[in-house]
Amino acid sequence: MDAYTPHTAADPVEFYGTQVNSRLLLGTAQYPSPAILAEAIRASAAEIVTVSLRRESGAAKAGQSEPGKALAGQSFWQLIRDLGVKVLPNTAGCKTVKEAVTTAEMARELFDTPWIKLEVIGEDDTLQPDVFGLVEAARILTRDGFQVFPYTTDDLIVADKLLAAGCEVLMPWGAPIGSGRGLNNPYGLRSMRAHFPRVPLVVDAGVGLPSHAAAAMEFGYDAVLLNTAVAKAGDPVKMARAFALAIEAGREGFRADPMEARDMAAPSTPVMGQAHFG
Repeated sequence: MDAYTPHTAADPVEFYGTQVNSRLLLGTAQYPSPAILAEAIRASAAEIVTVSLRRESGAAKAGQSEPGKALAGQSFWQLIRDLGVKVLPNTAGCKTVKEAVTTAEMARELFDTPWIKLEVIGEDDTLQPDVFGLVEAARILTRDGFQVFPYTTDDLIVADKLLAAGCEVLMPWGAPIGSGRGLNNPYGLRSMRAHFPRVPLVVDAGVGLPSHAAAAMEFGYDAVLLNTAVAKAGDPVKMARAFALAIEAGREGFRADPMEARDMAAPSTPVMGQAHFG
């Protein structure tokens, strides 16, 4: 399948001073094979991919793991480099501030980037963020020069505190990670967009269908980050392209200034001047 080319290149999105044309951010976990992962990234035209960093990754990089594991890790990083995409490391699975900060520090050393997708998980069943730990970790990391992309809820007070902590991007969840439920709280997401009109907002987690991504973009969000919906699809490459098209459609729909919803019908055909028969 040919690589997708965004038609909205004249409408780039900016994160911490870096402009990208694609508004789809793609995760790299759970794909059937490295080859399919690479094809999916190309088909989506994503320019930013997230990579989950574990402590054993650092050991593998230093040659402290089993040779097979070290080779697998190095092969994966080489695949990502060959694709020419920007890496957004994350702190997936971290449950404490200390764990998240330590993982972020390792990621900066390994990938030579100040970017970090910050996750501090507070609940096992929903993987809901611990927003108290999230704000604390964000404050520590931004003070240390990191450019933080916080995985958060759609709570406006938490959003304010994250911005005050130094974050310049907010990433509210659509639904629990990997659930595919879509946008559980449209009101909350719309409210966040209205309250922070100039802050880059990315819907992160829970998106299962291209229509979910299109809806997020129609709300005025700047991008969508997803992983499972593509990686676990029957055909990840086709699904990646479908999401790219949906995000472009949603963005163009938002920019076109859509009509407002009405409670009553409004005829599309004028009735003035029509003959009326008794």
